[in-house]
Amino acid sequence: MRVWAVVLTLVALVATARDVRAYVAGGPMQTTQKILRASNGIVTGPGDRDAKLEKLKDLLRDFLDTDALGRQSMGKHLEGKTDEQQARFYQLFRDLFVRTYVQRLLLFDAPDFAYAEEEIDGDSAHISTQIVTPRDRFEVDYDLQKTDQGWQATDIFIEDVSLSANFQAQFGKALKKSSFDDLMDRLERKLHGKKKATSPAD
Repeated sequence: MRVWAVVLTLVALVATARDVRAYVAGGPMQTTQKILRASNGIVTGPGDRDAKLEKLKDLLRDFLDTDALGRQSMGKHLEGKTDEQQARFYQLFRDLFVRTYVQRLLLFDAPDFAYAEEEIDGDSAHISTQIVTPRDRFEVDYDLQKTDQGWQATDIFIEDVSLSANFQAQFGKALKKSSFDDLMDRLERKLHGKKKATSPAD
């Protein structure tokens, strides 16, 4: 599907240099621009696929707030869960996002970017951008939150489709058929088993 292709491309754009904090310094638009520009240097730069993948993983852990995405994605299903269950989910979700989607990013060429609006409301911001490919343009918006580490992305919208809402729908569907712990077991098998992960709800 086109939306998922863009999601994977977008993940490829979120790359960084060794010192991530240097890249997340500044305002939300400046942070986003620096991160996206740095991505091209990693994706198109020297090194094999594994080396590039590790660099991209490093940035994803720092620029993208996977805990915030996880909270939005699991929603009410985290209510009443023990600290241990919640900690397990956040770790699995982080690994799921990084290892399932980021590992495919090198299949895509790094496109150009166009930057539109920056809306700031206190410690929250919304950044509108476009991914520009030879054949098309894709609207990509970021929700960011100011933290001690700088501005971090808490959600991403691909052509008005929320990434966290997409995960939420998949988790909700899965939890209608099985328990929370069963879902965590399935996610763990997907992440650490022989089969490559495709969808959290599969």
